[in-house]
Order: sequence, then structure tokens, then C-alpha cells
Amino acid sequence: MYFVTIVVQHRAELFGSVSNGQLHLNTAGEMVKLEWLSLPNRFPNIGIDVFVVMPNHFHGIIAIYPYENRAATRAAPTLGGIIGAFKSITTTQYIAGVKNLGWEQFDTRLWQRNYWDHIIRNEEDLMEIREYIHNNPLQWMDDDLHPQNS
Repeated sequence: MYFVTIVVQHRAELFGSVSNGQLHLNTAGEMVKLEWLSLPNRFPNIGIDVFVVMPNHFHGIIAIYPYENRAATRAAPTLGGIIGAFKSITTTQYIAGVKNLGWEQFDTRLWQRNYWDHIIRNEEDLMEIREYIHNNPLQWMDDDLHPQNS
């Protein structure tokens, strides 16, 4: 399992807001959420766990399982390939939202070039990360990714 963080270019708050510790996703944020939830349809050997779409970033836990049939002709996707697909799909959907729904435009690219990942090594690590993700909206004002803190 991996804990991943993906940040919007220039930390622009494009996916909603947080007020009084409550997350309020806009339609762009809902789109990101739905695309994350649909990743197992594209990559059948992955599982998704706890995640949160924040105003300018995304945190999620993803598991990559080996294919059961080793004779499969497709190679198992890498974490980079999965995240790359997610970023590409959401960027395409976001561009459509800018054109058709009046979503705020972004500068050059939707997401920062890379992403941050952490291999989850044990149950204790998993529980701490789940709690961190769950509490992320409550900690928004103190978050390193909050625009006031950068």
C-alpha cells in the first residue's frame, strides 16, 4: 500500500474550500473524487482506501495487488503509471469543465509535475495515515499546503 499526495500547480484552490473544519467540494472537486473512485475500473488489480480531495491537493491510500494469473499479457501497472493516468484523466475533465461549466482556469498545468508517496509498511503506519487523511480538513489552517503557509 502507498500513501500519495498530489498537489495542484501553484497550490491554487480549485477543488473547493474548508470552513470550520468542514470540507466543501465544488463540482471540480467532486469530479476528482469520482475519478479516483473509478480507478479500479481502469486498473483491476488496485484497491483504494481512505482519501480526501482538499482545495488544492489530494491525499489517498492505494494498494497494488499482483495479478492472479501470471500468464497475463499485461504488465502490472506501476504507482507512477496509475498516478499519471489519474492526473491525465482529471486534467482532461477539468479542461472540459473550464470550457463547458465555467470552472476557474489553471496556469499551464492542473497538477504539479511530481507527486509524493510513502510505502505503508505496517498496520500502525496505515492507521496513522488514515487518521491524518481523515483529519486533514480539520487541520487545514495549519497545513503546509494551505496557501497562507507556503
